Amino acid sequence: MIKMIVFDMAGTTVDEDNVVYKTLRDAVNATGGYKFSLQEVLASAAGKEKRDAIAGLLGSKGAVTGEQIDAAYQSFKTALETAYANLDVKPTIGATSFLKQLRSAGIKVVLNTGYNAATAQSLIDKMGWKAGEEYDLLVTADQVAQSRPAPDMIALAQSKLGIASAQQIVKVGDSAIDIEEGKNAACGYTVGVTTGAQTAAQISEAGPDFIIDRLEDLKLRLPLSL
Repeated sequence: MIKMIVFDMAGTTVDEDNVVYKTLRDAVNATGGYKFSLQEVLASAAGKEKRDAIAGLLGSKGAVTGEQIDAAYQSFKTALETAYANLDVKPTIGATSFLKQLRSAGIKVVLNTGYNAATAQSLIDKMGWKAGEEYDLLVTADQVAQSRPAPDMIALAQSKLGIASAQQIVKVGDSAIDIEEGKNAACGYTVGVTTGAQTAAQISEAGPDFIIDRLEDLKLRLPLSL
């Protein structure tokens, strides 16, 4: 029996037009004088804790120092704050009503993300979502020892919400690393969704149980009593 569903944020439940990855691309390119495309950044960095994502991109071009990573990360954070202040953030299509349906049926809804807590909460606030209405718990990368693909965020949510077995948990996300996270946490199902960063082909590389085109399609593929 499914008791908890863990949803990624950007690209899965939150539509922010890839502003995070566009901003990250610009910060990395400016720091190293590179010309990473948005597609390259999405393929490499989607779903990861953002400092780790920057380190990976810079490292793919050769030796990189901690100072370079720190400089790019600080540039990214500053630019993202400005971008988000002016951004029209909205839920992905059908997300608000579907999450409320899940909660009404007694299924715990968790939002998890490679963002830090402040950034994640700012997105939630812009959408007008509230804990106890659209979701039960927010878990962010800066609240655990290891971010994705490690299972730490899911394990923390499982502990906080009192879910007895990981087999009662579903992980849903728009990138391969979301699927890897769910598998590492031994979730009962891992599900990809094509509303965000990566294509179905890219997500498929991680071996999800299935891939959907919108969140509400979960009602057709999972044993949910809604």
